[in-house]
Amino acid sequence: MADPSTYRPAAGTVPTSPGVYRFRDADERVIYVGKAKNLRQRLSNYFQDLSVLHERTRRMVTTANRVEWTVVGTEVEALTLEYTWIKEYDPRFNVKFRDDKSYPYLVLTMGEKVPRVQITRRPRAKGDRTFGPYPQVGAIRETMDLMLRVFPVRSCSAGVYRRAERSGRPCLLGFIGKCSAPCTGEISVEDHRRLAEQFADFMAGNTGTYTRRIEQRMREAAAAMDYETAASLRDDLQALDAVMSKNSVVLSDATDADLIGIAQDELEASVQVFHVRGGRIRGQRGWTAEILDESDTAALVERAMTTLYAEGAAPREVLVPVQPTNRDLLKELIDHPVEVRVPQRGEKKDLLGTVTTNAEEALRLHRLRRTGDLTARTKALEDLGEALDLPEPPLRIECFDISHSQGTNVVGSQVVFEDGLPKKSEYRRYSVSGAAARDDTASMYDVISRRLRHHLEPPPQTEEEARRFAYPPSLILVDGGPPQVAAAQQAFDDLGVTDIALAGIAKRLEEIWLPGDEYPVILPRTSEALFLVQRLRDEAHRFAITYHRSKRGRAMQASALDGIPGLGPARRRALLDRFVTVSAIREAEPERLQEVDGIGPALAEQITAALRSERGADDQPEDRTAGESDTADLAVDMATGEILDPPHPAHDPEGPQR
Repeated sequence: MADPSTYRPAAGTVPTSPGVYRFRDADERVIYVGKAKNLRQRLSNYFQDLSVLHERTRRMVTTANRVEWTVVGTEVEALTLEYTWIKEYDPRFNVKFRDDKSYPYLVLTMGEKVPRVQITRRPRAKGDRTFGPYPQVGAIRETMDLMLRVFPVRSCSAGVYRRAERSGRPCLLGFIGKCSAPCTGEISVEDHRRLAEQFADFMAGNTGTYTRRIEQRMREAAAAMDYETAASLRDDLQALDAVMSKNSVVLSDATDADLIGIAQDELEASVQVFHVRGGRIRGQRGWTAEILDESDTAALVERAMTTLYAEGAAPREVLVPVQPTNRDLLKELIDHPVEVRVPQRGEKKDLLGTVTTNAEEALRLHRLRRTGDLTARTKALEDLGEALDLPEPPLRIECFDISHSQGTNVVGSQVVFEDGLPKKSEYRRYSVSGAAARDDTASMYDVISRRLRHHLEPPPQTEEEARRFAYPPSLILVDGGPPQVAAAQQAFDDLGVTDIALAGIAKRLEEIWLPGDEYPVILPRTSEALFLVQRLRDEAHRFAITYHRSKRGRAMQASALDGIPGLGPARRRALLDRFVTVSAIREAEPERLQEVDGIGPALAEQITAALRSERGADDQPEDRTAGESDTADLAVDMATGEILDPPHPAHDPEGPQR
């Protein structure tokens, strides 16, 4: 626990200008970000007698090791920079709204040359037309299916689109009329973009134009006794009516508004947002947050609006339970006029009450889930720290695994758990080659050494990458027994790392091996610590196997082209980049192979003849399990943990020793 007086800025050194400040801990992690109209006045509040500070503020200032600040020109700039830094650094003591679930969106990628409609839960790119969020993915899939009947916009992935371009044949959606097939020239790129714009226009609420147009065409077809076309247009009209009926009218004046409801207690807050467009509820989303500062309802409304509108479009009206802190600054942050108000009566007040009720229910359910999860995770970390004789529970654990097939395509994986939960954004994959790939212990030494060098001497990289690996884990786990632990410890010793704990988990009996120990640590079969270690090991294994199989599949494709005279590595890569699979290369005519740089008529004929002559052998199914191994036959001095080089099977008449 740090004493705030040891890093308090000297009197007069803090400016009185607007700005944003950051508190950092001993590992240089940003743990709190705040903004201030007057930096000197605001920061002085943190360096009072600890007994008069709020408990959560006291925890923050005693965890911190130093404070820094950045001066900006206006309070609006301070608000924007604070939001940006909270997103970038993910500080543990800030209120960070996290979705209570991942909501699906319907997105039109208008920034692409050939726009695509898709359902996604990921952040959208600039220029995309986004609709939602929607509460259930099933409902949005049904909506998209109905819309594609009338507006057959491309919905395939980039890989499917490129394959259709190369083959000259559209995919199934093109054959059944759910795609206008721009990939094969059935529609021009310009006409397809206009079709995508019409799709987006209808989803944005401009429905009358298109329904009237279809009704007119249906009547004209019926008058001309073209009953088949009339029936098809009738079905299109019914599909659009079904899409429109899915959103109930809640406000009679066709309002475009967002309604924000908040429920909170001393420790947590829940936020629910209803997106109303054209008087209909077009989407709903919710967040939960742990409150580690002194945020009241007005501050939570400000944070919610900043999260919603700092990077996204705002409606003309936002209805809130109380006026947000810095209301005028928020209006300046939004790029068009918006009215922020508290409804006092009528249907808008009633609907805001419904949103608030949803927030209260979400907070109740979150408390129930979090109580069990948090208790179990805390117990697991405490038990693991006690079992391994660590000075404190390991809040950040990194687990490593090695995967290969009979010594080929060797890869390593790194998974990260923080506070007992996986942090997938910090997972890493390692490709191992050369002498480091000769066995599991050499591979483990290589991977651990590379990870520790990232910590000790970060190579040139982005600021985000440097930040993620700028602080050490509390514990490194390796998948394996004494040989793998000894190899990892050798990497620690060679680099002089002494401030990180190390252990290994053996598969057979779930034993925990510590460096140099003759006997393993046996965790109780029902302990939360054992469950946590197993989850770490299984996740590292899954991540390694996934990478290994993808790498092996690519290598097997390339190996099928080996032995063809005149076809070197560069030309093999060029062929696979163009045709993706060996099967596609085999089926292609020699004239198409000549389109690849470096492939002439004679070589194209030679490739076709070689592959088609081996069709039977090449079409056999792949055995994904035979030969896969995550262990090596190794000998270890159990007393010292020293790795002994095993005899090579090719030179040992008695075979590998176990």
